[in-house]
Amino acid sequence: MRAGTLGRNSRFGITTGTPGRVERAVPPAPTTAAHTVNASRWHPQLRVERRARTAPPRRRAEPVLSSDPSPLRPLAPPPLAPNPWSKPMVPASPPPPGCPHAGPARRTVVQAAAFAAVGIASAAVPGLTRTAWAAEPAQPAGPATAGRAAAAGAALPLRADRDSQGDILAGFRKDHACLLFLHFGNAVTARQWLRRLLPSISTTEEVARFNQAFSRARRRSGGIDPASMSGLWTGLSLTHPGLRLFAGKEPFPAAPPGSSAEAFTQGAAARAQLLGDTGPSAPDSWLFGAEQPGLAVHAVLTLAADNPDRLAEAVAEQHAGAGVAGARVLFQQDGATLPDELRGHEHFGFADCISQPGVRGFDEPDPATGTTVLGKPGTRLIPAGEFLVGPERVGQRPNGLPAWATGGAFQVVRRLAQDVPGWWTQVALRLAELQKAGSAPADAGKEWLGARLMGRWPNGMPVAVCPAAQQPREAGVDPDAKLDYGADPNGWGMPLFAHIRKGNPRGGLVLTPGRPPLAPAELDGRRLMRRGIPYGPVYKPELGDEHGPEASRGLLFVCHQADLVGQFELVARKWVNEPDFPAGRNPRTGCDPVLGPDSPLAFETQSASGSRADTLYFSRFVRTEGSVYAFSPSLSVLRSLAGGQLDDSIEFHTGSVLRPGDVLDAGKVRLTLDTTGDLALLDAQGRRLWHSDTGGSGHDAVLTSGGELVVRTSDGRPAWSSATAGHQGARLLLRPTGELVILDGEQVLWRASAS
Repeated sequence: MRAGTLGRNSRFGITTGTPGRVERAVPPAPTTAAHTVNASRWHPQLRVERRARTAPPRRRAEPVLSSDPSPLRPLAPPPLAPNPWSKPMVPASPPPPGCPHAGPARRTVVQAAAFAAVGIASAAVPGLTRTAWAAEPAQPAGPATAGRAAAAGAALPLRADRDSQGDILAGFRKDHACLLFLHFGNAVTARQWLRRLLPSISTTEEVARFNQAFSRARRRSGGIDPASMSGLWTGLSLTHPGLRLFAGKEPFPAAPPGSSAEAFTQGAAARAQLLGDTGPSAPDSWLFGAEQPGLAVHAVLTLAADNPDRLAEAVAEQHAGAGVAGARVLFQQDGATLPDELRGHEHFGFADCISQPGVRGFDEPDPATGTTVLGKPGTRLIPAGEFLVGPERVGQRPNGLPAWATGGAFQVVRRLAQDVPGWWTQVALRLAELQKAGSAPADAGKEWLGARLMGRWPNGMPVAVCPAAQQPREAGVDPDAKLDYGADPNGWGMPLFAHIRKGNPRGGLVLTPGRPPLAPAELDGRRLMRRGIPYGPVYKPELGDEHGPEASRGLLFVCHQADLVGQFELVARKWVNEPDFPAGRNPRTGCDPVLGPDSPLAFETQSASGSRADTLYFSRFVRTEGSVYAFSPSLSVLRSLAGGQLDDSIEFHTGSVLRPGDVLDAGKVRLTLDTTGDLALLDAQGRRLWHSDTGGSGHDAVLTSGGELVVRTSDGRPAWSSATAGHQGARLLLRPTGELVILDGEQVLWRASAS
């Protein structure tokens, strides 16, 4: 904690006369620590408008290498590691421009980061055996090697996380996957099933360690996958009905409007229209997730393996295990990397999953920048709290979620059917019209326009880097190293509607035409950790009907994030499906031509008078056939659920900052920093039950890494504290019963309540 003069509520006492009751334990000694092409649908007449304006093989993403010489071996269920994201308290940076310091007390922390303009919030601007694999030969470790390994472990604590599930940060990244959508008949047998499954669930530590060794072996073999190394990973996520079943109660004490809790509780089917899942993509045609009465998806079990035969064995085992538990497999979704020249590509033929966010505390930073991943200069490091609940988030925003969410992440699963011949026929027709208008080279092939719609050439090279034609990708070189849209506000190099620019505007998002673009850091809170995989046969009708237009094929889209509304839903609603994004342009940019709804697009090219826009009409050839919102809890929470327990207290994490107007909502009781600068406990009607006394000097509130709740002045000095320093890893919980407590394990260090 910073040195400085304490306010009249010092660490040595609590001001008398404050409503409510505060209790503080005597502190002990500090501890250390596909369907056929429908021409009538995709062939509307093209209208060209001209307006002048003045103004290679799929590669696994290689994880960071350490010098750990220990051989890989099957893992026994390990003890839980200390909280990997605990860190010393640092003063909060001043709120960014537009961040309100006062507001209605009822506003939630999600509403405090509400959708403004295009969704840039004020807070954002500033039953199987444990997996075994063949081991590499152990290398002798000298002192320097051991030292580097120890340093890497200290700098990247999330790589040692044995509580969070492995697909969130490390990524399963297998060539074969299967998702089972399960419905349980009763809670008793469901919990028994979960207890049997728990030892096989893969952790971040073991997946990261395997991926690192695999990448090392692949480099040594000149880019060939090491046949001696294979693994089987298991992941589990639960839907809202699933959490309610396992816990025997409602998992959220409150679901404030606009929050991730509300979206998750409602589910993907209820929010389908909001996300553009209408018409052929509406829930009544879904294969899973439509939530038919009595057949709700309770759990999504993910199995992923290098070997398809081993995966098939595991799937059979899980079917049998579900049967023993009286569970029903509502749907089985298989996925696999496409073969041969399409390996690492999606069905339209473009390399996929190239641009993934780096994660602070997991990916090694480049010492030259400190903000990008080592060896990937185009990949920014994002705070881990954007993908895993608990660590610090962008802007140090609190998430307002229950304690059971800590160490886990929201998961979105969507089955996206792709009409490959339909989409490419449409591309060829639109290219012909552009060529007739003189806006495309006369000798250009359909890949020229297809690349501009996607934002990349089929091999993954960005159009902005090589606009004339596809260039080879250099082995070991990040294709996005020079990708930046900051100097391309009109989309002449990378169209504003391009799929990869719509989903990640990088440094080229202009909120108001004529103004400078936002810095890339201001969009860090909107990134998604994508884990998708294709399904179905490649489109090659010459190979037979099973490879023709009637075959079922597409992408199984999976992503993880800590904020369901502020990340996945915002990107889908405000960016991908919004024709007026970026906003304020005439004609409007249009929707994403790969994933978005039917929409006109403004194809802009440079002209003598500025920018010329040709309007192209694109129809949708990707159809939603299923969607589920789920949550991947930590292993410790899954163990609690196996016993029918779930802590629904709202947790305020170390590294978060509570600012005036922010509200942590536990239903019957809420915690806020009010406009007078006091930390206040309120009942459902907004009446004060307890408050700190800062004499009007409170500016924000934090929980230090030492377990002390502190209200700080505008210059970072303590104005009030709980006087509970010296308890590394202590937690602050707002209980639905009306208590605000600081806990060190099970010991109550401090308590505030109405009684």
